[in-house]
Amino acid sequence: MNHKANKFLLLCGSLAAFALMTSQLDAQHMTLEGQTGGFITPTAYVVPSANNHSLSMPAIGFHTIQSSSVIGSVYTISVTEGFGNRFEFGYTSSIHTQGNNANFSGLWDQKIFQVTPPANNGMNLVHGKVVLVKEGNFRPAVAVGGVYRWGDSFVSGSAQGLVDYALSGFTSLPTPITYSNGDIYGAVTKTWAKPPVPFLLNLGVKGTDAVIFGLGGVTENFEVRFFGGLGIPLPVGKKYVVVPSAGFTTESSDVKNLNNPYVPLLYPGTHLHIPTTLDYAVRFTERKDAHFSIDIGVGHVGNGIGSVSATNPLPPPALVPVPLNIDANHVFGAGVAWRK
Repeated sequence: MNHKANKFLLLCGSLAAFALMTSQLDAQHMTLEGQTGGFITPTAYVVPSANNHSLSMPAIGFHTIQSSSVIGSVYTISVTEGFGNRFEFGYTSSIHTQGNNANFSGLWDQKIFQVTPPANNGMNLVHGKVVLVKEGNFRPAVAVGGVYRWGDSFVSGSAQGLVDYALSGFTSLPTPITYSNGDIYGAVTKTWAKPPVPFLLNLGVKGTDAVIFGLGGVTENFEVRFFGGLGIPLPVGKKYVVVPSAGFTTESSDVKNLNNPYVPLLYPGTHLHIPTTLDYAVRFTERKDAHFSIDIGVGHVGNGIGSVSATNPLPPPALVPVPLNIDANHVFGAGVAWRK
């Protein structure tokens, strides 16, 4: 997290210490992938059920990430159901529109090459969570959960399609293959809406074979990664609250198929560098028994992450490195979640 973000959150915390003394705060809203949580990180909360009801009213979410230059834009629609304030289960449909970079957008959508259907137009997800320890006065909530994604042809699947195209002598159409991947995670979350400083703190660990939530492809092996977030609630009148927040999730640089041993896409000897995914967002919601939330923010996915191989057009023929810049250092994100 950069220095400016730290100063911003510290200032918000100082203001909140005076403005939000004894108010209660609900924090159950949905992530990009449909679980309850922040913009990109799940929390140890679930969609709440009303008193004397086992099932919650379904929570519906819509999120978008706008990174049109290389990666393209992503839209997600989620439906999540809670059970007895202890469990939740949901489905998310992820829809993708292509970027406009002639060199690298094909890793996300080969339609840009105008050579083959079908385009990489999204993936599907199911997600579930169970609360092991409910939150108490000084006790954080603890939960475990999982995400399963299928129909994912981003980066790894597209790279394999391009490799197959090259191995065929450029005689067959490059067709991306699809992968399934998933996460198993544990999260510890505490909301403190009392003096001296109100906050919402979330920390977790996950085992995953996905890179950037599947948008960056898949890994060769299941790996351990960490995530977390911090929000500072600021009251808006008696009913509403604004929560400036920051979240992170660490990423793997082991992207399957980018360095094929037969037709390497990466320049020989190069190593990818996938940075930690960061988001800085502001959430507007109700303070108590919240039925909606609105998120607006920016994310950091990365710029230069390595180099790919290209043939030098000048004699003698030789491979030369071309920087792989995904141009996603400042990505706009927005989301809306609602339940009756």
